[in-house]
Amino acid sequence: MMAGTVKLIGCFGSPFVHRAEVALRLKGVPYELIQEDIDNKSDLLLRSNPVHGGKVPVLLHGDRAVCESLVIIEYVDEAFDGPLLLPSDPHDRAVARFWAAFMYKECMEAMWIALWTNGEVQARAVREMKTNLTLLEGQLQEGKRFFGGDAIGFLDIAVGGMSHWMGVFEEIAGVRLLTEEEHPMLCRWAKEYTADETVRRCLPDRDRVVAALTPRKELYVSIANAMAAQK
Repeated sequence: MMAGTVKLIGCFGSPFVHRAEVALRLKGVPYELIQEDIDNKSDLLLRSNPVHGGKVPVLLHGDRAVCESLVIIEYVDEAFDGPLLLPSDPHDRAVARFWAAFMYKECMEAMWIALWTNGEVQARAVREMKTNLTLLEGQLQEGKRFFGGDAIGFLDIAVGGMSHWMGVFEEIAGVRLLTEEEHPMLCRWAKEYTADETVRRCLPDRDRVVAALTPRKELYVSIANAMAAQK
């Protein structure tokens, strides 16, 4: 284990901060969570992540700063003792990284447009998102609780936002994307993931998240329409 105190700069209700927290807790790493006001960013955050305008999360390990949630997970896995988050087999590691990137690059935009636009643009995005969910669901093996087997690993953490935040956004938008009828294994996985004791400690209260994000609905609609216009 590398020496140095560990601090995590985050903010309430962020699925990306959740990723970093779960990784730290699964590895058994003590850390201090520094909650930021994203509308009034601290000098510490701006200094620690100047490239991306002070986005969270940022992991501070001694005098080192690590940014971007997926990068943080890999850093935590390599820098600290404890159960492996990425598979030990090189091919399996590559597959986990591929699907984490797929979720971020292919699914996020489709999900956003499906949630916050309307008409044929929304209908196309809904079809695309459901196809992507089917592809992701294909990575779950019968009889296994999680993507990597019977223990939570890198890919579970990477797509963990689906288990808690997708339902929040669906409620605010009034759109259903992930259903038991169409994706039963993903829904089962989501229940298993959120029921895990370590994960539960890092999940923000759902009602508080709904209350915090609902006032941003007009912003989300604006962003989604801009995304759709560029496709």
